[in-house]
Amino acid sequence: MTRASSFAGLILAAGESSRMGRDKALLAWPPPASGQALSNDTFLSAAIRSLSRAADFVLVVVGRNEAGLAPMVYANGASLVVNPDPDRGQFSSLQEGLHEVLNRGRDAAIITLVDRPPASSATVQKLRDAFEVAEQNIWAVVPEFSGKHGHPYMVGREMMEAFLRVPATANAREIEHAHQEHIRYVVVDDPLVALNVNTPEEYADLLAGPKSVD
Repeated sequence: MTRASSFAGLILAAGESSRMGRDKALLAWPPPASGQALSNDTFLSAAIRSLSRAADFVLVVVGRNEAGLAPMVYANGASLVVNPDPDRGQFSSLQEGLHEVLNRGRDAAIITLVDRPPASSATVQKLRDAFEVAEQNIWAVVPEFSGKHGHPYMVGREMMEAFLRVPATANAREIEHAHQEHIRYVVVDDPLVALNVNTPEEYADLLAGPKSVD
């Protein structure tokens, strides 16, 4: 059975970026070609565009960084969701975002974190295609690269409701493991799905290394 092809995009961007020392959402991306200046685009703007290709709309969950991120969110055609208490942790931002997804009448979402460069458009499309043709007992489709699971990942209403039934102190990985039989892992040829960027040194290494981006 083919699922309805109506998705929301959801980007979690309410973190403090304490180890980076500046908001990771505003880090320049993609890396420049040789001899060129850094792009005016950022992790956030690139992520919005990436998800926009596969979603009807994109929501960005922010916290105390709302004022700094709002202009970029709106300039790229996305909408804001404010986590009123981001100190509760990243899972609370996921729950805030999923409530808005359901309020807007969507039963599926493609979710990512802002602290990484976005996956390629081919990867996003592969995940969407896999979700659309999955059996009804598959609640989520998660990318896998070199044995590591990552982002973005697709969730249906069943997984969204599982995330929303638990306290904000939980975490997504715990809930996914509790429903392992309902998750399909899709191998992709895209190292960015499993990459985290938490420190200035990791960001410098990312810019220095050759990566394939859209």
